Amino acid sequence: MTPTPPTGPTPRILLLNGPNLNMLGTREPLIYGTQTLADVEHLVTSSALGFGYAVDALQSNHEGELIDALHRARTTHVGVLLNAGGLTHTSVSLRDAVQASELPMVEIHLSNVHRREDFRHFSYLSEVAIAIIVGAGVTGYRFGVEALHEHLTK
Repeated sequence: MTPTPPTGPTPRILLLNGPNLNMLGTREPLIYGTQTLADVEHLVTSSALGFGYAVDALQSNHEGELIDALHRARTTHVGVLLNAGGLTHTSVSLRDAVQASELPMVEIHLSNVHRREDFRHFSYLSEVAIAIIVGAGVTGYRFGVEALHEHLTK
């Protein structure tokens, strides 16, 4: 796929990572791999740059911070990459914030949640996502950038 940069001011993508994702690289490496959150942010930033986007990254272990970031992004960003961690399976409020932002959102999971505990099989976010990337490890974030770009340039 050949990147086609958008025209005008540099559009911004919001990269949101939820609870415990600050522990990437050390937390259960057999499930989540050995790459760190800094590696994720670097991959997303460089992938997005190839398409002409800037990236603002936020990781928080607090649901309200993620919700506030989505509210702010409504008028400043063109899309969202979201790995909500465990909040994926529990947070109606986070789902509502994604929907209220009116931004296209790609849901990302490092592991294949469908091969894990039953409670991980349900996502409150999937219904409001334009794409869902599951089980591709850190590379899934690059796929997310590509999916978001494709959606934005239709």
